Amino acid sequence: MATEINTLMVEGSFADQIVEMAQYIDTINKTNPTQGLCLEIENLVENEQKEEALQKTIAASTALSSAPEREFIPAYNLLIHLARSSPEFPTYLNSLLQNLSTPPSTSPHNGPALLVSVLSTIFNILPSFSPLRYPVYRATLKVVAAHGLYDVLSPQLKSVKKWVADWNSSLEDARELYLEIASIAEDAGDEEQFYHFLVEALQTFPDSEAATPRAREIASRLVKAAINLPTRLDFDELASFSAIQQLQDSDAELFQLYEVFAGGQLEDYIEFNDEHEGWVDDNGINHTIAYRKIRLLTLTSLAASCPDRSLPYINISRRLHVPSEEVEHWVIDVIRAGLVEGKLSQLNQTFLIHRAESRTFGQAEWEQVAERLEVWKHSLCGILEVVKGAKEQARQHENREQQKIEGVISGMEGGRRGGNRTVAVE
Repeated sequence: MATEINTLMVEGSFADQIVEMAQYIDTINKTNPTQGLCLEIENLVENEQKEEALQKTIAASTALSSAPEREFIPAYNLLIHLARSSPEFPTYLNSLLQNLSTPPSTSPHNGPALLVSVLSTIFNILPSFSPLRYPVYRATLKVVAAHGLYDVLSPQLKSVKKWVADWNSSLEDARELYLEIASIAEDAGDEEQFYHFLVEALQTFPDSEAATPRAREIASRLVKAAINLPTRLDFDELASFSAIQQLQDSDAELFQLYEVFAGGQLEDYIEFNDEHEGWVDDNGINHTIAYRKIRLLTLTSLAASCPDRSLPYINISRRLHVPSEEVEHWVIDVIRAGLVEGKLSQLNQTFLIHRAESRTFGQAEWEQVAERLEVWKHSLCGILEVVKGAKEQARQHENREQQKIEGVISGMEGGRRGGNRTVAVE
C-alpha cells in the first residue's frame, strides 16, 4: 500500500478542474448543467470563492458512488487533487473517507478493490510522517475486513509498527489499530499475525493500567489464543505482561490454566479439567489442541530435566499417557516443533537427547545451569591438569635430549684436543 510519496498528474487550472468535476457530478446525477452544481461552481469561481466552491463539490461527491467502474478511479483522482490543494484538506478528508466506505453500485464484483485503490492513493500522497495517514489506513482496514481482502493487507503488516511511530499515534490509537488488524488476521486464518498483533495491543498498556477492564479483556484473549493456536508453544514471553498477572484476580480459572501451559505437566491439565469440569469448552478453549499441546510441552520438560540425556520409552509412555507404540510418534512431533533435538534408539528403546528447550527460566533452571557449569569446571580442571602434566613431561624430555646433545658435543671436542697434541721424541 505505502510507497514513496506520489504526485497526481492532473492538468489544468483549479477553475477548469473544479468546473469539470462539477459537470461530471451533474452528468452522474442526470441534472441539467444550467441548473445543477456546475452553475453554482462557475459562479463561485468567478467570484474567487475557491473554498466555497470546493466545499460544495466535496459535499456533492457522494454521487461518485454511481460512477461507471472504469471512471471511478480517475474521477476520484481529480477530486483528491482538488481537495489536497486546500488548507482545509483534513476536514474534506473525513467526507472522502465516508464516501469510500461503500463500494460503487456500478461495480458489484470489483467495487471493494476500487475503494482500496483510491484509499491507497490518498495514503501515498500524504507525507510519510503525516498523522492523516492513520484515519486513511483505518478506513482501508474496514474495507478489507468487510470484503475479505486480507491478501491486499498482509504484505503491509511488517511496516505497521513503524508507521504508528512515524505518525506519533497515541497509545489508544495504536491499540485500536493493532486490535483491528488482529481480528482481520484471525478471520483470515493467519494465526501468527493474529497472535502478534494481540501482543502488540497488550504492550500499549503501561503497568499502571494493567488492571483496567480493557487490559484484562485483551490479556484474556491473548492467553486463550496462545493455548488454542497449534503452533504457539512458547508461554514464557507472556509472563512479562502485568495485565496477564492481573488475571489472577479477575479470571482465576484462566490464569490457572495459563500456569499449566507455562510450566505445568499433563497431569496438571487433567487435574484442572477434573476440578473445573466443562470450563474449557464453555470458555472457547479447543480441548483437542490443548491436550496435544500439553503433551508436547510435558515431553519437553521431561527431556530438559533428564540428567543423563537418555530417556527411556517407558517413562515417556507413562508421563504422556500414551501406549508404548505411540512414543516415537510423539518424540518426532516434539522434534519437529523445535523444542527438543535428539535421536531415537529403537534397539535400546530410549530417546537420546542432544538439546531441550527450557519452558521457563526461574530458580530451578538457574540451579541446573550452576550444576552443569560446576561439572564443566571440574572437567576443564582435569583437562588442564592433563595438559600441564604433558607439558612437564615434554619439558623434561627436552632437557634430557639437550643434555645428551651437550654430552656428545663435549666428547667430540675432547677428542679433537687429544688428536692435536704434539709428542716429543728424544
